[in-house]
Amino acid sequence: MSQGQPRRPEGGEAMQADRPIKYGDVFDVSGVLAAQPVAPRDAAMLQSAENEVLGLGQTQKGGPAAVMQSAATLNARAGHVGRGQLTGPVADAGVTVTEADLPGRRVITESVAGQVVGRFVAPAPVTATEPSGALDQDAVTIGRALEAVAAAGAGAKPVDQSDSAAVQAAEMRATGSNLTVPGGIAAAVQAAADQNERAAREEDKVKLRDVLSDARSKLPADKGATREDAERVVSAEMRNKLDLTTTPGGVAEAVTTAARLNQERP
Repeated sequence: MSQGQPRRPEGGEAMQADRPIKYGDVFDVSGVLAAQPVAPRDAAMLQSAENEVLGLGQTQKGGPAAVMQSAATLNARAGHVGRGQLTGPVADAGVTVTEADLPGRRVITESVAGQVVGRFVAPAPVTATEPSGALDQDAVTIGRALEAVAAAGAGAKPVDQSDSAAVQAAEMRATGSNLTVPGGIAAAVQAAADQNERAAREEDKVKLRDVLSDARSKLPADKGATREDAERVVSAEMRNKLDLTTTPGGVAEAVTTAARLNQERP
């Protein structure tokens, strides 16, 4: 996240008995808002706005709404706020989640009571056209997109859980199944991510190129990448990164690029 990186409440319930978690404790905000306790309806409003713009159907992991939910829950449990309470500045000015389209990117900005609490960048959505080039025999497939990651600069990146989530979503879209394929590409990437979490040295970590270079051979089925495929993969990758971004040249961007190329085919 390029601006307004939220800070998760520290200390848990034990530290909230004497004072509530205020907006200034978790966001870089000022004035009246900074001194206000985070309330449950504030968090619910931002979550609803996030879902409306991002279309993810759940709270962004590590994002402003998730941080507000955590803080509001602790405040309510400690009796600092009511479970149906709405903070004054939020009642007056509301919350907003807006997006600005840039070449190949979209910038998402989240604000509470007129102050920015989060900003992040995601790949630009693929614009649907009819007919879709993803139906062509020589369309860029999801498997080819995964192998492109291995061949590009992102291939040197150590595998993490956001990569695993993105590849799992890609595999499910390619195969049409809601289950991870035993011995498939998603299982291999998940194993690599788990191994990397235990690795003591950076040089011992498994890289994306180590597991994605032969992605097509590990997919029991493959298909041309579509806008819907790209949206699912982007959502999965972002939900599993604390900064709510996608990896430059990573899985989400590769599938998005493939879907865009397929849509633009004559």
